[in-house]
Parts: sequence; C-alpha cells; structure tokens
Amino acid sequence: MIPATLKPSDGCWPACLRTRLGASAPAALHAIGPVAILAARKTALFCSARTPGDAILRALDAARRMRDEGATVISGFHSPIERECLRILLRGKQPIIVCPARTIDTMRIPGECRVAFEAGRLLFLSPFIRQPRRVTKDSAVRRNEVVAALADEVFIASVTPGGGTERMTGILKRWGLSPHVDYQCWKAE
Repeated sequence: MIPATLKPSDGCWPACLRTRLGASAPAALHAIGPVAILAARKTALFCSARTPGDAILRALDAARRMRDEGATVISGFHSPIERECLRILLRGKQPIIVCPARTIDTMRIPGECRVAFEAGRLLFLSPFIRQPRRVTKDSAVRRNEVVAALADEVFIASVTPGGGTERMTGILKRWGLSPHVDYQCWKAE
C-alpha cells in the first residue's frame, strides 16, 4: 500500500500538532487507512516494556474498558503489553490509530489487523517519511511525542521514576493535560 501524505495545509491536518509541538511538529504525516479517524476524540495508550504485574492488569482492563466504551485509541502498540492491548481493541468496533516508530512506506497490513482495516476503523500513521526503516530509541521517543500531542487524553499504565514516561508526564502537564481518576490517566482540562 502506498501511504497518503498529510501536510499542515490539508483540511484533515490535526491542528493540535502545531499547538503542542510548535516548531518541532512534523512537516508531514504518512497515513494508510481512513484519515477521518484523526478528527475523533483520541485516547493515547502507553505502557513500558518493564511494567509491574498490577500495572499490566490495569492496562489490559483499561483496553477492555476503552473497547467497550467505543473510545478511539492511539498508540505505537510496540511494547508487549501495548500489543496485547491492541489484540483486545481489535475485537471491538471502535477506531484505532497505530503509530509505528518508523516509516510506513513499505508496510504491509498485519494479518491480525486486516479485519479492522477492511472495516475502515484502523489507521496507520507515522511522522517518518523515508527513515528510519527500523525502530530506534530516538524514533520511539519522537513517535511517543506525536502520539501524545494528537491525544485528548492519555492513559499511562505505569510510570518508572527517571524513565521516559516520567519525562512525558511533565510534557503532558505543560500541554494542559492533568491527572484524571489516578496518575495514570491524563485528560485535557
């Protein structure tokens, strides 16, 4: 599949990218799937690869709740727990936005995603146009910034002191996203 290129001059361009990321907003986005999903209220899902058991259960319960409530979820779905959350979400009817931390110009739709993609409820979105072809630590950080910037609320299953997720919570606060219910879910005020 050939991705569509979205630019800031396009009507479907999410204005929140420029508002939140300023000059570091991506110059373009590559998209495979229905870009209209970008207009929906979005919940970002983040879960570290190193997550304690209670946080894993909290993440899986949150994924089931978001699926059952019909929430549009956006994530990289890269960590093992995020991938399990994607499996849960794929069983629902709600829109999903998958943001790989690499270019999607040669990507094939994974088999487990085909039914949702063909139903028009799955969008693949990347801020990377030509590089990188493989996930790097820097590309994962950049992807997470873009995912968080696109979100109306953010669910973080666990925060490791001194880790990247803890740094992200500071960014979320600057953007006007504050804790809701507990420290794991951040909503725009």
